[in-house]
Amino acid sequence: MSSAEIPLATNAATPLALSTWNARAGATLERVLPAEDDPPSALSRAMRYAVLGGGKRLRPVLVYTAGTACGADPQRLDSAAAAVEIIHAYSLVHDDLPAMDDDALRRGRPTCHVAFGEAMAILAGDALQALAFEVLAGDALLAAEPALHVAMLRTLAAACGAHGMAGGQAFDLAAVGQRLTPAELERMHVYKTGALIRASVRLGALAAGCSDAQRLAALERYGHCIGLAFQIRDDILDVEGDSATIGKTAGKDVAADKPTYPAILGMEGTKAHLADLTAQAIALITPLGAPFTPLADLARFVAERTS
Repeated sequence: MSSAEIPLATNAATPLALSTWNARAGATLERVLPAEDDPPSALSRAMRYAVLGGGKRLRPVLVYTAGTACGADPQRLDSAAAAVEIIHAYSLVHDDLPAMDDDALRRGRPTCHVAFGEAMAILAGDALQALAFEVLAGDALLAAEPALHVAMLRTLAAACGAHGMAGGQAFDLAAVGQRLTPAELERMHVYKTGALIRASVRLGALAAGCSDAQRLAALERYGHCIGLAFQIRDDILDVEGDSATIGKTAGKDVAADKPTYPAILGMEGTKAHLADLTAQAIALITPLGAPFTPLADLARFVAERTS
């Protein structure tokens, strides 16, 4: 089954942009990933397993939605969209390892290390991170604008590093069994979850050649709001969802004694915070005009999703 044929887990409120751009991202990922029989074939299979296992592909959808709203041809967005999803997949492979979050279920099926062994999962994550930068660096359309191209590569790199996902995971590991303040919890998720979501919005705008500082600032803040909203919804689903629907082990964070928004703010406070962040995101997008409406729809989807 190709990635374009993998059904998208959605609900009635799924924006059209999500399904449309998800399919384009899937086709691009099929093209840039190694074939299953490319040597070393075990590594190639593990890489494909990690990336092509379904999912919402919210991050590439944000690249496409922000980029086209800013006037970009979708062809200018393909490499960035593929790169952010590959980075996301690599981070999940490593986060699921026994030394990290020790998860056995991801997107409704065994995690990469369960399916291929820990050593191969580590290698698959390493290779995927490298592939993401290879794909973005090799984009011939962007290469014609070297300063822009480098800015996009730096944006992606920053989202992965010590002040991005890696740093967020370090905060996460250190927080187990601890009682964090709301500000400390937010910092952790601004790094771990929010950084790549913000980068996805920014990459789309940059690829479109957007140089309007006010518009970029609004999009950056929008990315911040929906990045936190995404994590808060995850925390709610960990309590209220079931494993079959959410595609991963429900109740895992509570069982692992991890600090979560419901644990710190209570469920009522958590849902109020989610509603506030969603309203902020929509308020930031509305003044930008009709082409940006799909970003507001995505903010609502993030807040209302069931998986």
